[in-house]
Amino acid sequence: MKFAIAIPQFYADGEFDPAAFRSYLARAEELGFDSAWTQEGTLGVSPQFSPIEAMTYAAACTERLRLGCVVFVSTLHSPVHLAKSLSTLDQLSRGRIEVGVGTGGRGRPFAAFGVDPHRYVTRFTEGIAVMKALWSEPLATFHGEFFRLENAPMEPKPFQKPYPRLWFGGASEPALRRAVRMGDGFFGAGSSPTATFAEQVEIVRAALAEAGRAADSFPIAKRAYIGIDEDAERARTRMNAALEGIYGYRVPAIEAAAITGTTADCIREVNQVAAAGAELILFTALFDQREQMEQLAAAVLPKLG
Repeated sequence: MKFAIAIPQFYADGEFDPAAFRSYLARAEELGFDSAWTQEGTLGVSPQFSPIEAMTYAAACTERLRLGCVVFVSTLHSPVHLAKSLSTLDQLSRGRIEVGVGTGGRGRPFAAFGVDPHRYVTRFTEGIAVMKALWSEPLATFHGEFFRLENAPMEPKPFQKPYPRLWFGGASEPALRRAVRMGDGFFGAGSSPTATFAEQVEIVRAALAEAGRAADSFPIAKRAYIGIDEDAERARTRMNAALEGIYGYRVPAIEAAAITGTTADCIREVNQVAAAGAELILFTALFDQREQMEQLAAAVLPKLG
């Protein structure tokens, strides 16, 4: 079992404190977290830093922590530009990058990015193939519906060979099977309740068996929104308000997926996430991030497993 922590990235104009950011990440390393992760939200009501830039800053502030994004909605990116940025960041961090990708689903504002909403899955799968080719082939050639490369070089390649691990997000059975077919791991969303995540894990493991892939070669992870407070009602109120700030409106299903309450409450619920199949749990506090990280390390992590 591995544990990860969220990289702070929700800042309004002028709020960012470089010293506090560096201190938070240094403390995460001291506490023994395996990795630290961003998320992507280019358009939205909540002020949020871009994941690539936040990860790059974090790489300069750390020495051991692995750094990731779960997930890049790669359908909305140029795969050539994204491949170049991630390859560069993998070099700058000396091979500490983890890459999560997802289609974004039907509800994304595709028109704002010049993307055909009727062909977004094809664009997504082609984009992944383009990035893999640029990362692993001296001269990449690809002929697709959306992208074409002809003996295209891209240097330097990622520090990790052939490229950083690709975690796939997704919820539907086709998306989960796509993860097994094209990816290196599955990352459950923070918006998915534990029972739903357990069902997703079963689908992933069945697909792995059908493909003849060893389960231990394909890690499974989950983001867990978490808020610890011995006043359980206050924890829930603050979490719901924070989620509304991110999503722009109340979503009861997402609120129900978040883990809040006393230390004992959180230990019980996080153990359920592990029992459902998570081998890496990404703790994402949406308020008092530094204090929540300290409480996790001192009171929750020692009681897990």
